[in-house]
Amino acid sequence: MKETKIQWHPGFVAAMNLEFARNRQGLIFEKEYNLNTKPLEIDLLVIKKEASVRIENEIGILFRGHNIMEYKSPDDALDIDAFYKAGAYAGLYKSYGERVDAIRADDVTVSLVREARPDGLFAYFREHGYVTSNPYRGIYYIEGNVLFPTQIIVTKELDEVSHIWLGSLSDRMEKEKMVRLIESAEKLTGKAEREFADSVLEVSIGANKQVIEELMGDGKMCQALLEIMEPHLLLREKEGMEEGIKEGIKEGIKRGINEGINGTVDTLRAFGHGDLEIKNAIMQRYALSEEEAEGYLYQKS
Repeated sequence: MKETKIQWHPGFVAAMNLEFARNRQGLIFEKEYNLNTKPLEIDLLVIKKEASVRIENEIGILFRGHNIMEYKSPDDALDIDAFYKAGAYAGLYKSYGERVDAIRADDVTVSLVREARPDGLFAYFREHGYVTSNPYRGIYYIEGNVLFPTQIIVTKELDEVSHIWLGSLSDRMEKEKMVRLIESAEKLTGKAEREFADSVLEVSIGANKQVIEELMGDGKMCQALLEIMEPHLLLREKEGMEEGIKEGIKEGIKRGINEGINGTVDTLRAFGHGDLEIKNAIMQRYALSEEEAEGYLYQKS
C-alpha cells in the first residue's frame, strides 16, 4: 500500500485548540492565515477577542492580542533563517492593518513550536548576544534582536500529562504514551473536542504505525482504537480494514449475515491484515464471541 505523507499541520492546529480548551471561547483561531499572497501563510494565528482574556495554559502566558504561531514538523529544521522568517511574517501581519498602526507592535507575539530543542539555533543566540530564558518547562523566551515578544516551545520537554496533545505530534511515541493519548481522547465528550482529538490521533497514528500494530494485538486496545477512530481516522489509516468491513456489511445485506462476515474476512485478508486484526474487527462489528469469530477465520483458511 502506498505510503501517505503525514499531514502534521492540521494536527498542530487541533492540538493548540485542545491546549487552549479552557479559553477557546475567548480566542479566534485562524489556521494557515494568508498574508496577501498564497505562498505567505502563517500556520496559526490566535487572536484574543478581549484584551482581558487570561490564558491559563503557560504556552499562552506570553500572548498579547495577536499571536503568530509557526509549527515545525519533526522533519523540518528550525534554524536562524526560519526564526527570522517567523518574525518577518509577524511584521507583515502588523503592517497589513486596516489603518496605520491599527495593530500595535506591542500587541503581537511570535511562537515557534518544534518537538526537539533546536540546539544549533540556541548556539547562534549565544554567539550573537540574544538573551534566552526558560520560565516554564519546555518554553524558552528569546530577547534581544527581536521585533516582537518571541518564544520557542519544545514539545518534547513539556509536561507529558498536561500537554498530551502537542506532545503526541511525534514519530517516536512509546506504547505507554500512545495508550495515554487514546485514553485521553476517550474521556472527551464535546463534539468539537472529539473532532480535534481525532485530528491529533490521525497524525500520531500515521506517524507511529509500529506502535499501533502492537496495540491492535491487544483486544481491549483494538476495540478502543476502532471506537475512537471511526469513521474517518480508521478509514484513512486502516483503509483496507474499513473498506473490508463496509463491503462485508453490504454483502451481509445482500446474501445474509454469514456470507457478509465471510466477505469481510476475505476483503481484510486481501488488504494484508492478519488473523488477530480480522478477528477483533469482526467480533466488534458483528457482536461475535471469540469462538464464533475464530470459526469464521478457520473456515476461510
